[in-house]
Amino acid sequence: MHDVKVNGHVHYADDDDDDEEAVELAATRGQLIDALTEQLEDVLEEEDDLPPDRPPPPPPTTTASPPPTPPGDALHDAVTKIRRLLPPVAQLVEVGEKGSGIRARGEVQDFHKIQAQCLSEGVLWEDPNFPAVDSSIFYTRGPPKPFEWRRPGEITGDPQFMVDGASRFDIQQGELGDCWLLAAVANLTLHDDLFFQVVPDDQGFEGNYCGVFHFRFWQYGRWLDVVIDDRLPTVYGELVFLHSATKNEFWSALLEKAYAKLHGSYEALKGGTTCEGMEDFTGGVTEMYELKEAPSNLYKVLLKAYERSSLMACSIEPDPYVTEARTDSGLVKGHAYSITRVQYVDVQTPRRSGKIPLIRLRNPWGNEAEWNGPWSDQSPEWRLIPDHSREEIGLTFDDDGEFWMSYEDFLKHFTQLEMCNLSPDSMEDDNIKKWEANTFEGEWVRGVTAGGCRNYLDTFWHNPQYRITLTDVDEDDDENRCTVIVALMQKNRRAQRKKGMECLTIGFAVYNLGHDPDSLPKPLDYNFFKYNASCARSPSFINLREVSCRFKLPPGSYCIVPSTFEPNDQGEFLLRVYSEKRNNMEEHDEEVGIGHLDPRVKDEDEDTELAKKDEKVKALFLKLAGEDGEVDWMELKEIMDYTMRNELPSRPRPPTHQQIAPAEDDTLVGQLVNLLCGVICKDTPFGAAFASGGEGHAADTRSSGFAKEVCRSMVAMMDADHSGKLGYEEFKILWTDIRHWRKVFKLYSKEGQGFLSAFELRQALNSAGYRLNNHILNILFHRYGAADGTITFDDFMMCAIRMKTMIDLFRERDPDNTNTVSFSLEEWMEKTLYS
Repeated sequence: MHDVKVNGHVHYADDDDDDEEAVELAATRGQLIDALTEQLEDVLEEEDDLPPDRPPPPPPTTTASPPPTPPGDALHDAVTKIRRLLPPVAQLVEVGEKGSGIRARGEVQDFHKIQAQCLSEGVLWEDPNFPAVDSSIFYTRGPPKPFEWRRPGEITGDPQFMVDGASRFDIQQGELGDCWLLAAVANLTLHDDLFFQVVPDDQGFEGNYCGVFHFRFWQYGRWLDVVIDDRLPTVYGELVFLHSATKNEFWSALLEKAYAKLHGSYEALKGGTTCEGMEDFTGGVTEMYELKEAPSNLYKVLLKAYERSSLMACSIEPDPYVTEARTDSGLVKGHAYSITRVQYVDVQTPRRSGKIPLIRLRNPWGNEAEWNGPWSDQSPEWRLIPDHSREEIGLTFDDDGEFWMSYEDFLKHFTQLEMCNLSPDSMEDDNIKKWEANTFEGEWVRGVTAGGCRNYLDTFWHNPQYRITLTDVDEDDDENRCTVIVALMQKNRRAQRKKGMECLTIGFAVYNLGHDPDSLPKPLDYNFFKYNASCARSPSFINLREVSCRFKLPPGSYCIVPSTFEPNDQGEFLLRVYSEKRNNMEEHDEEVGIGHLDPRVKDEDEDTELAKKDEKVKALFLKLAGEDGEVDWMELKEIMDYTMRNELPSRPRPPTHQQIAPAEDDTLVGQLVNLLCGVICKDTPFGAAFASGGEGHAADTRSSGFAKEVCRSMVAMMDADHSGKLGYEEFKILWTDIRHWRKVFKLYSKEGQGFLSAFELRQALNSAGYRLNNHILNILFHRYGAADGTITFDDFMMCAIRMKTMIDLFRERDPDNTNTVSFSLEEWMEKTLYS
């Protein structure tokens, strides 16, 4: 079975379980392609204006007509102009990905400090980070109307933060296409404890009013306090966007502004799923159901969700030609509705009685746009309900956007259901059943841990891996299985829309680890995924902020592998797993430490050879080192550049005369002899023989070779007395390490290219004797990797040196293997600065 992406979404197609390429049926970056096409059409039109960085054409001559521009030149000019006008794709991928959550621009804003300062100065606060300008509303175009920013006191004579508390009827949609957010806000008002966590009640227009308000939102595992001023966009004195049905109530409009500030502008809120809003208000995990394929037990799931205070919303597939088109039944397509109650209701007829499953919904418009079918307002079906049942469910028949309908009609008319399961931390009532939750933060790094989906078998195993062990089955479960909800969320995408960042296409797969999971490698390797199929997976690879799915699995150990669809798509993610019963979950990865040197790297007789020729080697070293008997980093560089010349990038040149190349000698003595002969025979016909490693190799080691920082780090690694130089004994140990690292590099690099793929970094460092996990690998690549996902020989050596230095430093201070050490500030600076 292979993952196949269709129009930015991915569905599964049955196929043989071999390693053929994925079938990509549509481009994922539609906006980029549209922009490229538009620019290309503009360039290929014969316009008079030229790009500013191109010189004007020469004046026409009378002797001959200029030749026509070859097609290749026109295409080259088009590409040149496109590259200048559009940002590089690499920048589109990387923008905004470092760190977690939203970084403050300048000093962190503290609500209470700002309030106290404004009260002492007697001024109304103006937010410098989200100013009252058009760019805070739109970022792709100018305002379609003359917006004027006004404070509530300038809109009405008696502004109130809340009037008679907060309710779902305070949510009236404005001219912004964020009904998905409004449906989530309406759900939030049904739960006081959740509502006041987002909307603190320590603010208002009386007493300590000074134009500053604050709201709290969950962002990627953390709660952020967003501070705003109360200047709101208006047109002709009326609020343009979200507002309350009560003209002098402003909590909902201010909440929308704070959420817009969190994401950079009001326009950034256009288009989304109610799941996103519900998660940001609760920190919960959402699920999405296609109601045409609803599971048979969905109403039972809805009942349990309502009992656990889950937030729920639904929608109808939009009409591609009409925005928010109304149906004959009174429902609106492409519009988000809140589910405000789920309940069986007693029905009595002259012939029979029983229970019917009903659902109460609300349109955020809060008007007469309601369902007009069975069980709608004033429908005859309500005559079958006893008066006490009507009173129990709070039945009203107002044009307030709220209505009831049967579960059968719900499935028939709606196409999608979104549900937010609250995290245990957000539920204070101990009598309510809570989920068992695990949360892990991770990162896909280009060339290291961004392995793509299972279609790309060679790199898939490089993705982050997480092991979960399920032991206890669900209560009242006839199949003896465990309910698990897996949710994979990518970070920081909506806030970076203005910079060209769109959501990656993401998904995950779950693998059964069998009866002996401890015997499997950490992480699971290429062979495991080649011969084992997934037992569960996300319903699709899709370009949404989050993809989630509910599973029923037998007790056992499983590995969850989150990934992007394509390899090398870089981004940060949050993986959350909910289960009904307690589970054990951890990263399925190696522990950082020292391993074993790869047998392919270590020569069996190298120690014996060095022991036999110790005096001769020492004499040669001292002759090269000079009178002090030690080498500094410059002398070490001279030795290294010569002896490692075949492994360094070089500029080939033809020989100037017949070369007398010495035979390849990889021993320490042979290489030192070659170097010494090159120095002695310098400026003679024989010098060239020792200055070149053979035909096609560069001889100028002064302009190439090891970087000075690498050589300095080599010295610092072995320099126990901090003299800045190495004696022979230190050099001998260093030389052994360098020979091993050189062989490791040759083992994993492509022949003659002078670099290795970052996907090979873990295996290369394992062969060098170091065990690393994904967190360390990602850091190493950020520090030493190139933008194209490769690592040069120089950088690999630097990476190995740093690894050895830091591990040796730690082990020296931890003789009892406690895995903890302590340093004073002076010691820490001394050890880390000179390394």
